[in-house]
Amino acid sequence: MKTNGKRFWLVKFAPFRTSWSEIVRRGTFTLRGVRSPSARNNLKDMLLHDPVLFYHSQQERAIVGLMEVYRKAYSDPASADPQWLTCDFAPIRSLARPVSLAEIKADFRLAGIGLVRQPRLAVMPLTAQEFDIIANEMANKSME
Repeated sequence: MKTNGKRFWLVKFAPFRTSWSEIVRRGTFTLRGVRSPSARNNLKDMLLHDPVLFYHSQQERAIVGLMEVYRKAYSDPASADPQWLTCDFAPIRSLARPVSLAEIKADFRLAGIGLVRQPRLAVMPLTAQEFDIIANEMANKSME
């Protein structure tokens, strides 16, 4: 979904390949090896400075940080096939606390997001409202 020209996204990556702390340390992240046509199309739709939530897949299974697109889609250097794309991202901030997949699934307002409906998809759009619920409301909620 677009709001004032911005689109909102979620990107999943396994922390044993590249963790959020490594992205913050390096100051950049290039998503490589995405071989899903849907994810490729989502990468193609990303615009400079679009906000992106970063999700640790496979292990922690939680959204841990906020980054932005700083280089639009281009051919993935990890593939000889030019149809596969990547984008470059810059970290903005860590979330106040990780937002777990279990928390996301428990919130009825997020029942339609790709993380719940298409759990294998690596790059997915979010609405502005879904993004705000996760990045602000849920991430800042204390866990009593």
